Amino acid sequence: MNISELLSIIIPVYNEEGNIGLLTKAIEDALKGYSYEIIYIDDYSTDNTRNDVKDMKNPNVVLIEMKKNYGQSSALQAGIDYAKGEFIITMDGDMQNDPSDIPNMLDLLIKGDWDIVTGIRQKRKDSLIRTFPSKIANYIIGKTTKLNIKDHGCALKIFTKETAKELKLYGELHRFITLLAHINGARITEVKVKHHSRKYGESKYGLGRTFKVVNDLLLILFQRKYLQKPIYLFGNIGIFLFTIGVFINIYLLILKVLGNEIGNRPLLILGVLMVLVGVQLFTIGIVTDLLMKTYYESQDKKPFNIRKITTIENK
Repeated sequence: MNISELLSIIIPVYNEEGNIGLLTKAIEDALKGYSYEIIYIDDYSTDNTRNDVKDMKNPNVVLIEMKKNYGQSSALQAGIDYAKGEFIITMDGDMQNDPSDIPNMLDLLIKGDWDIVTGIRQKRKDSLIRTFPSKIANYIIGKTTKLNIKDHGCALKIFTKETAKELKLYGELHRFITLLAHINGARITEVKVKHHSRKYGESKYGLGRTFKVVNDLLLILFQRKYLQKPIYLFGNIGIFLFTIGVFINIYLLILKVLGNEIGNRPLLILGVLMVLVGVQLFTIGIVTDLLMKTYYESQDKKPFNIRKITTIENK
């Protein structure tokens, strides 16, 4: 299938010496007849990665050099900001993704009117250190968001330009691109893709990143449900604790009226504490709600996204 629209292939790289030339050649073989740009974002590599890209002298290749190591999310964001294509493709630079899957994914995106097509890695060639946390994250996301994507960690994805440009990536949020797009209202589907063993270099993933992933996931879940009305979270918890505290204090007051000593009872401290914490949480909810209104209004942002507007003309 030949299309005239430009494709932007975004590939963050960090110490991928030896893979650059092979990956570029694989992309060229897979996308014959397509118009495309390959955007390598070098995240401050300490090996010869940058020179490998420059030495190719390929007119279809763009090199973005980061001033220091910011991480994969920032590198992806830099590539997305630069990309000029109508369709934006992301993939890893370690040769584990196969560019030959791109035409089929692109065809599915266009014919199915999807916003994102993401890959499901078949017969993953990764160690247990990478696959086990990935399975846990996929399970948690599926249960908490009802987004039934089997492989959130697959880097090979194709986006419409509008969908990709709406993303704001930082921290370790590149792992949850599909979830972020889903929150923005994107239509997402997935397709099986090939997965290969790494040929050169070492994996940058380990168990140490699991805690970062958990924190980012909790942040995303909060944003998904309570970003526009945070008082629903803080206010409900505050009211619940305040109510329990009031009942405890009423109970103790009755005991006091009946002549019982309550001054040295731990329950009194608990009752007073729950009332105070309840009031504080409700107040935090109000303040956070005002901050969210300022966030939207100061930047003229809308709390919604419109996918498409179609006008119907009279025949």
